[in-house]
Amino acid sequence: MIASEACFAVSLKNPDAVAAIVSALRHVYGDEIARLMLVEGMSLADLIDAMFSAPLTHREAVRDITDALDDFVVSPDLGLMWHLKYIYADEPGSLHVVDMEIATPNGTLASKDVWLRLST
Repeated sequence: MIASEACFAVSLKNPDAVAAIVSALRHVYGDEIARLMLVEGMSLADLIDAMFSAPLTHREAVRDITDALDDFVVSPDLGLMWHLKYIYADEPGSLHVVDMEIATPNGTLASKDVWLRLST
């Protein structure tokens, strides 16, 4: 190990889901942009687009996003009470998720209005 290397450990609640997100971001945007998005942040809409563009089923992508939310800092602060709402495709009876919203006591936030940054 080089003496100038900084070593730190990040304790993740859902490491497999975060790994899937990192992989999807790298697949869609490349290493440098993916790293920037994780550190500086991205909208939930951008994350959803990347996950749906990665080689995952929509079901896997939605599960990984949902599972990994606890490992991200979410802005604006949602408070203690919030609920993730799924937006489904227009077909009757469709279970195909196409977007997500976050419902809070103060209103519903669209995915483009929610900012995520990986906790460090």
